[in-house]
Amino acid sequence: MQANAVFRTLAAIRARAPLVHNITNLVVTNTTANALLAIGASPAMVEASDEVEPFARVSDALVINLGTLTSPQAAAIKLAVAAAVSAGKPWVLDPVGVGAIPYRTGIAHQLLGCRPTAIRGNASEILALAGETGAGRGVDSGAAAAAALPSARALAERSGAAVAITGATDYVTDGTRVATISNGHPMMTRVTGLGCTATAILGACLAVESDALAAAVHALTILGVAGEIAAERARGPGSLQVEILDALYALDEETLNRRARLAMPESE
Repeated sequence: MQANAVFRTLAAIRARAPLVHNITNLVVTNTTANALLAIGASPAMVEASDEVEPFARVSDALVINLGTLTSPQAAAIKLAVAAAVSAGKPWVLDPVGVGAIPYRTGIAHQLLGCRPTAIRGNASEILALAGETGAGRGVDSGAAAAAALPSARALAERSGAAVAITGATDYVTDGTRVATISNGHPMMTRVTGLGCTATAILGACLAVESDALAAAVHALTILGVAGEIAAERARGPGSLQVEILDALYALDEETLNRRARLAMPESE
């Protein structure tokens, strides 16, 4: 996969302004909405049970994030996912904290049965979602991304989703193909919600790219490159957040081609 394919996806988002329906956590709502706006997508943060079904049907993609899960939100999530699936809309699952808390782990496993288009999580979350014992502490990962790759491949085969494991190096697999992305900066771990931002951007990419593995690779590359640029300008985590938004907004083809560090063999 060539880096210029990443820009084609970004250009398609800017041209089409896809409507991305987010049911996400209260910590990151503003951050993810602004990131989607910065890349040219149209975010909607709709989670009332009376509204989610019709909204999921008219949206171009659905993003589900379990970060601050409540019982009413869980009910709304199930309604939205069912509506998106029935309408043939792509949807992405971010299993925040799965493995650490039994309730959210159970909800995540129920959602797996609804055939997500893509899944993004850290290594511990992916290990737990695959049914293995992770080493997570809350939403933090205690395992390296590479260690979760065999479980991610098995999870992709079982669920039909492209599975993205994010870390110092990101891995994406559909059970057969495996891609790696080596962009990003360590300071990004000091800003809450950037993993959730990656998931939201993945939703936007799914709205314009039918290959879920490619969409995940493109989303992680876009955010990783923006994070690198932002870190060069930021004085610390506070200014990094603002600089990431500016970098997302200004990303161009030349910058992506020069900075993107990704690899995807055709098969393994």
